Parts: sequence; structure tokens; C-alpha cells
Amino acid sequence: MKTKNLVLMALLTAVGAALYLIIPGYNGGMKPDFMLTMMFIGIFLFPEVKNVFLLAGTTGILSGIFSSFPGGFLPNIIDKFVTAFVIYAILLLLKKASIHLVGATVLAGLGTILSGSIFLSIAIFVLGVDLPFMGLFLTVVLPAVAMNGVAFFIIYPIVINLVKRSSFTTAVSN
Repeated sequence: MKTKNLVLMALLTAVGAALYLIIPGYNGGMKPDFMLTMMFIGIFLFPEVKNVFLLAGTTGILSGIFSSFPGGFLPNIIDKFVTAFVIYAILLLLKKASIHLVGATVLAGLGTILSGSIFLSIAIFVLGVDLPFMGLFLTVVLPAVAMNGVAFFIIYPIVINLVKRSSFTTAVSN
């Protein structure tokens, strides 16, 4: 693992955390998880198991710490790991998806749906939080998909252009 790749992954995670903290909440304080968007960008740039594990762990822990959802720490960690490795597996199957902006954005949107579904399922059914799944899915997860999709569509090409101009060796710079 190269230090400069670790630094870029840390920067992506930090930008995601900063976005998460400054975005105002809606529907009782719920927020879209922009660390998820940055995790997807990191997975697309550095598609290796060790990098996916590191990105999932750091984004899961930070999302859990900053979560306003009751009992949201553990569900955040679990959903980030599952989502990261599912997206990684899909990326391995569809190698060119990360190169094309529309394909990568669709993949990020599907990953956000998966992440939100896993998070709500764990929080409601495992931890016993008394909230309606479908209501939260419609009012929190689907708007988060839209916001994360727009953010990914804007941020991903910027990061790709910066990486191509630098000496980083990533999946998209090869």
C-alpha cells in the first residue's frame, strides 16, 4: 500500500466527513451520508481488497460517530462493510463501469440504496429501534440517493481529472 494512495483515501474520507457535518439535516435531523459517496470514489480509484477494507472501516466508524440516528454506530459500520464489498464485487464484474461517469453514478446510487436498506434493517430489526422501515426508506434513503448521485456526478470527474494530472497510479489513470 503506497503512502500517497493512503493520503488520497484519507482526504476523500475527510471531505466526506466535512460534507456530512455541514449539510443540514431533514426529516427530524436525518442526513445523507456523503462519506458513502467518497468511499465509492475511493473504491473506484483503488479497487483492491485491502483498500476497500480500509475505506469501509474508516467511513463506517466516522459515520457511526457522527450519526444522529438512535443506535446508529453499529449499523453504520456493518452497512459500510457490506456495501463496500458488494460495490467492489460489482466493480470487478463490470470493470468499465468506473470509467464512464453515468455508469459510475448509477453504481453509486445503487450502493446508496443498498447502504440505506442495510442500515435501516439493522437499526430497526436487529437493534429494535421503533421506527417504520418504509417510511424512513421513502423519506430518508431515496432523497439521500438523489443527493449522493448528484454529489458523485459533480465530484467524481473533478477527482478523476486531478488524479490523471498527478503521479497517482489508480484504476482510472491506467
